[in-house]
Amino acid sequence: MTALPLSHLSVLDLTAHRAGPTAVRQLADWGAHVIKIEPPSDGKNDSMGGARHGFDFQNLHRNKKSITLNLKSAEGHAIFMKLAAKADVIVENYRSDVKHRLKVDYDTVAKVNPRIVYGSIAGFGQSGPDAARPGVDQIAQGMGGLMSITGEPGRGPMRVGIPIADLTSGLLLAQAIMLALYNRERTGKGQWVHTSLIEAQIFMLDFQASRWLIKGEVAKQAGNDHPTSIPTGVFPTQDGYINIAAAGDKMWKRAAEALGAAALIDHPEHATPTLRSQNRKALNERIGEVTRTNTSAHWIEALNKAGVPCGPINTIDKTFAEPQVQHLGIARPVHHPKLGDIKVVGQPINLSDFPQPAALKPTPELGQHTDEVLTSLGYDPAKIAALKSGGVI
Repeated sequence: MTALPLSHLSVLDLTAHRAGPTAVRQLADWGAHVIKIEPPSDGKNDSMGGARHGFDFQNLHRNKKSITLNLKSAEGHAIFMKLAAKADVIVENYRSDVKHRLKVDYDTVAKVNPRIVYGSIAGFGQSGPDAARPGVDQIAQGMGGLMSITGEPGRGPMRVGIPIADLTSGLLLAQAIMLALYNRERTGKGQWVHTSLIEAQIFMLDFQASRWLIKGEVAKQAGNDHPTSIPTGVFPTQDGYINIAAAGDKMWKRAAEALGAAALIDHPEHATPTLRSQNRKALNERIGEVTRTNTSAHWIEALNKAGVPCGPINTIDKTFAEPQVQHLGIARPVHHPKLGDIKVVGQPINLSDFPQPAALKPTPELGQHTDEVLTSLGYDPAKIAALKSGGVI
């Protein structure tokens, strides 16, 4: 089998919880040799972000090796620096000041390895008045404006149903690491790259942010309606609900005709995009009166035939039952020595020359590869045993 595109890279993973592991997962899934460094413990606590054999941890940490290492001890720090001297990438998502206290920060590592690409995520950035504050996804959703535009008008702020600031900051950090690695090919030198939950969340506001920056408009909650593209929203059917996106004159006409409601096209309250925006509630009610008369499947077929974007509103089990989702194969098999045959969420990226392996490697047990990694650094069995008894590993 052809080696994956990042199979020449060595990565040290100091991450926990979700944002950092999301970044590392992008590297591990595409072939990087990742060593996950965890503090020695009995494996029963949740300091690394949930039960090790739980669905979350298994989905986040596949395709890695695991070692335990007490970075607060002199010997543990020395082992880390030996690993760092040979690594291509280090990723961490401590609070911004922690890596400096542990002396595993970029400046320290760069002294022994100037080629290192060092990736960091913090809640609020690496400098500034809030840099040392603890931050998690929901705090970033609120502070970053997302909760003020999510949910139905008048119902109060609402978080989105996924940890979007964690996930996007992780993906953006993975992209930053790739940029730095690409630059290293030209310069021979690594660098420190970093992002934060709050920066990622604001980036994800996208057009809602530019509405304020350019037009001075403060976006409000619009529920299931698209805030600017009308009609786009959720409509009732005989047996449930569907999404329809029919903004713009051409798409609106196609949708009205496919719904058998051509008379709506020239209705005086929504004959133009401006009128449709001004009278959105009335327009949605008129569309709903039509869609209620038949099933979701009927309308999806009719609208798809007309080239109008539409679709069902699935529960997650139905999402994975969709024929197209099954064809794409994004539920990836893993054989776990304790959990048996399970599936995790695979990569949404497709490369023609580098297809993903038929099965992913399972998340390792705590410290599963400690002896193997230390042996590769020149430690003999007696020294490894002494490190264990001393609580270093």
